[in-house]
Amino acid sequence: MCIFGLVEEFILPFVLDHARSHLRGDDYRVRALLQFAREEAKHIQLFKCFRQEFEDSFGVECPVIGPPEAIAGAVLAHDPLGVAITTLHIEWMVQRHYIESIKDDQQLDPQFKSLLKHHWIEEVQHAKLDTLMIEALAADCSEEERMRGVEEYLQIGGYIDGGLKQQVEFDLDSFEQAAGRTLTEAEKEEFRTVQLRANRWTYLGTGMTHEKVLATLESLTPKARQRVESISPAFC
Repeated sequence: MCIFGLVEEFILPFVLDHARSHLRGDDYRVRALLQFAREEAKHIQLFKCFRQEFEDSFGVECPVIGPPEAIAGAVLAHDPLGVAITTLHIEWMVQRHYIESIKDDQQLDPQFKSLLKHHWIEEVQHAKLDTLMIEALAADCSEEERMRGVEEYLQIGGYIDGGLKQQVEFDLDSFEQAAGRTLTEAEKEEFRTVQLRANRWTYLGTGMTHEKVLATLESLTPKARQRVESISPAFC
């Protein structure tokens, strides 16, 4: 769950930079973007509190990939259109994760479910604003430039996938510590396979195949949707 907070770390500065470029323009747009940023800052703090409470109660250290500023720097080094598409992907991913994996699971802690529910409620509002950001960034772009942004979105996805592979190794170590035993090599390989598949679907597949994301890509150019649809099966 800490990865949800981790990705917010690059969304916050990205939205603020976009808002700064409109300070002398549409006042309504600027206020909406600043509210967007305020809520993202709140989400970062929310997940930090969750992580601290979990670590205080669980009894075993559970490392998370990072540090956040390094991941944010790597993502923000990409084309702004690619970053905006990634942000939209994350917002719809959060909604899909809650509806498909959390909402109807009666065995989960109610407070945990409430955290994720209210997180996605705000993220869906952000998705509307991010769609407008994508439209603004793409407005004066040629089809070639739009496709370059899509390719950079896919590069960011590849970077995140590398982090998810590392996270699986952290999770394996944490599981062995919590279970008080060392898994056999066969068990370790099964753990890695299942956990990586789950992580890829949660953080990458759910966004890459979300109809709202695909519709936004298609609005840029049908080639954009086709390109992502050709890649997404690897994460499903």
